[in-house]
Amino acid sequence: MNNVKTLNKWANAHSYLSIDFIRIALGVFLFMKGVEFITNIQYLVDLISPIDKIGGGMFLVHYIAPAHMIGGIMIVFGLLTRWAIIAQLPILAGAVIVNVMGDMPAHSLLIALFTLAICVFFMFFGSGKNSADYYFKMQQ
Repeated sequence: MNNVKTLNKWANAHSYLSIDFIRIALGVFLFMKGVEFITNIQYLVDLISPIDKIGGGMFLVHYIAPAHMIGGIMIVFGLLTRWAIIAQLPILAGAVIVNVMGDMPAHSLLIALFTLAICVFFMFFGSGKNSADYYFKMQQ
Protein backbone atom coordinates (compact mmCIF):
# COMPACT_ATOMS: atom_id res chain seq x y z
CA MET A 1 0.00 0.00 0.00
CA ASN A 2 2.89 2.31 0.72
CA ASN A 3 4.27 1.76 -2.80
CA VAL A 4 0.95 2.79 -4.35
CA LYS A 5 0.88 6.00 -2.28
CA THR A 6 4.45 6.79 -3.31
CA LEU A 7 3.60 6.18 -6.98
CA ASN A 8 0.47 8.36 -6.68
CA LYS A 9 2.44 11.22 -5.13
CA TRP A 10 5.05 11.02 -7.88
CA ALA A 11 2.39 10.80 -10.60
CA ASN A 12 0.44 13.76 -9.24
CA ALA A 13 3.61 15.85 -9.06
CA HIS A 14 4.47 14.97 -12.67
CA SER A 15 0.99 15.05 -14.15
CA TYR A 16 0.82 16.73 -17.52
CA LEU A 17 -2.10 17.32 -19.82
CA SER A 18 -0.43 15.38 -22.64
CA ILE A 19 -0.28 12.25 -20.49
CA ASP A 20 -4.00 12.64 -19.78
CA PHE A 21 -4.67 12.86 -23.51
CA ILE A 22 -2.70 9.64 -24.02
CA ARG A 23 -4.76 7.96 -21.29
CA ILE A 24 -7.99 9.17 -22.90
CA ALA A 25 -6.83 8.03 -26.35
CA LEU A 26 -5.97 4.61 -24.91
CA GLY A 27 -9.43 4.32 -23.38
CA VAL A 28 -11.14 5.38 -26.62
CA PHE A 29 -9.02 2.90 -28.60
CA LEU A 30 -9.89 0.03 -26.25
CA PHE A 31 -13.58 0.98 -26.29
CA MET A 32 -13.61 1.06 -30.09
CA LYS A 33 -11.90 -2.34 -30.25
CA GLY A 34 -14.58 -3.70 -27.92
CA VAL A 35 -17.31 -2.28 -30.17
CA GLU A 36 -15.55 -3.78 -33.20
CA PHE A 37 -15.45 -7.19 -31.53
CA ILE A 38 -19.12 -6.99 -30.50
CA THR A 39 -20.31 -5.99 -33.97
CA ASN A 40 -18.17 -8.61 -35.72
CA ILE A 41 -18.07 -11.58 -33.35
CA GLN A 42 -16.83 -13.97 -36.04
CA TYR A 43 -13.70 -11.81 -36.43
CA LEU A 44 -12.98 -12.24 -32.71
CA VAL A 45 -13.58 -15.99 -32.92
CA ASP A 46 -11.16 -16.19 -35.85
CA LEU A 47 -8.57 -14.15 -33.93
CA ILE A 48 -8.55 -16.45 -30.91
CA SER A 49 -8.63 -19.65 -32.98
CA PRO A 50 -4.83 -20.26 -32.66
CA ILE A 51 -5.14 -20.49 -28.86
CA ASP A 52 -8.60 -22.07 -28.81
CA LYS A 53 -7.01 -25.54 -28.66
CA ILE A 54 -6.16 -24.83 -25.03
CA GLY A 55 -9.84 -24.44 -24.18
CA GLY A 56 -12.07 -21.69 -22.91
CA GLY A 57 -12.74 -20.17 -26.32
CA MET A 58 -16.29 -19.07 -25.51
CA PHE A 59 -15.12 -17.63 -22.19
CA LEU A 60 -12.56 -15.54 -24.07
CA VAL A 61 -15.17 -14.34 -26.55
CA HIS A 62 -17.44 -13.22 -23.72
CA TYR A 63 -14.60 -11.66 -21.70
CA ILE A 64 -12.60 -9.72 -24.29
CA ALA A 65 -15.24 -7.45 -25.80
CA PRO A 66 -16.96 -6.35 -22.55
CA ALA A 67 -13.62 -5.91 -20.80
CA HIS A 68 -12.43 -3.64 -23.61
CA MET A 69 -15.65 -1.63 -23.60
CA ILE A 70 -16.05 -1.19 -19.84
CA GLY A 71 -12.31 -0.84 -19.24
CA GLY A 72 -12.03 1.71 -22.03
CA ILE A 73 -14.75 3.87 -20.51
CA MET A 74 -13.15 3.63 -17.08
CA ILE A 75 -9.74 4.57 -18.48
CA VAL A 76 -11.18 7.56 -20.35
CA PHE A 77 -12.67 8.99 -17.17
CA GLY A 78 -9.74 7.91 -15.01
CA LEU A 79 -11.97 5.85 -12.76
CA LEU A 80 -10.20 2.87 -11.16
CA THR A 81 -7.63 3.08 -13.92
CA ARG A 82 -5.21 0.57 -12.49
CA TRP A 83 -7.95 -2.03 -12.01
CA ALA A 84 -9.23 -1.48 -15.53
CA ILE A 85 -5.73 -1.91 -16.90
CA ILE A 86 -5.14 -5.06 -14.87
CA ALA A 87 -8.20 -6.50 -16.64
CA GLN A 88 -6.69 -5.48 -20.01
CA LEU A 89 -3.22 -6.96 -19.49
CA PRO A 90 -4.12 -10.64 -20.09
CA ILE A 91 -6.08 -9.68 -23.20
CA LEU A 92 -3.19 -7.66 -24.60
CA ALA A 93 -0.65 -10.35 -23.73
CA GLY A 94 -2.91 -12.81 -25.55
CA ALA A 95 -3.07 -10.43 -28.51
CA VAL A 96 0.72 -10.43 -28.72
CA ILE A 97 0.78 -14.25 -28.50
CA VAL A 98 -1.92 -14.60 -31.16
CA ASN A 99 -0.04 -12.23 -33.47
CA VAL A 100 3.16 -14.24 -33.02
CA MET A 101 1.48 -17.65 -33.43
CA GLY A 102 -1.00 -16.76 -36.16
CA ASP A 103 -0.65 -15.31 -39.63
CA MET A 104 -1.27 -11.74 -38.61
CA PRO A 105 0.22 -8.67 -40.28
CA ALA A 106 3.18 -6.99 -38.61
CA HIS A 107 1.25 -3.79 -37.88
CA SER A 108 -1.19 -5.75 -35.69
CA LEU A 109 1.71 -6.99 -33.59
CA LEU A 110 3.07 -3.45 -33.29
CA ILE A 111 -0.32 -2.10 -32.22
CA ALA A 112 -0.68 -4.87 -29.63
CA LEU A 113 2.83 -4.26 -28.26
CA PHE A 114 2.37 -0.49 -28.22
CA THR A 115 -0.98 -0.78 -26.42
CA LEU A 116 0.50 -3.23 -23.93
CA ALA A 117 3.41 -0.86 -23.23
CA ILE A 118 1.06 2.08 -22.68
CA CYS A 119 -1.10 -0.02 -20.34
CA VAL A 120 1.95 -1.06 -18.31
CA PHE A 121 2.97 2.60 -18.08
CA PHE A 122 -0.46 3.66 -16.78
CA MET A 123 -0.59 0.71 -14.40
CA PHE A 124 2.39 2.25 -12.60
CA PHE A 125 1.63 5.92 -13.30
CA GLY A 126 -2.07 5.80 -12.41
CA SER A 127 -4.72 8.11 -13.75
CA GLY A 128 -3.12 11.46 -12.92
CA LYS A 129 -4.63 14.72 -11.64
CA ASN A 130 -7.26 15.17 -14.33
CA SER A 131 -9.26 12.07 -13.49
CA ALA A 132 -12.24 10.88 -11.52
CA ASP A 133 -9.95 9.04 -9.09
CA TYR A 134 -8.16 12.25 -8.15
CA TYR A 135 -11.45 14.17 -7.91
CA PHE A 136 -13.03 11.60 -5.59
CA LYS A 137 -9.87 11.38 -3.50
CA MET A 138 -9.91 15.15 -2.97
CA GLN A 139 -13.59 15.05 -1.95
CA GLN A 140 -12.82 12.94 1.12
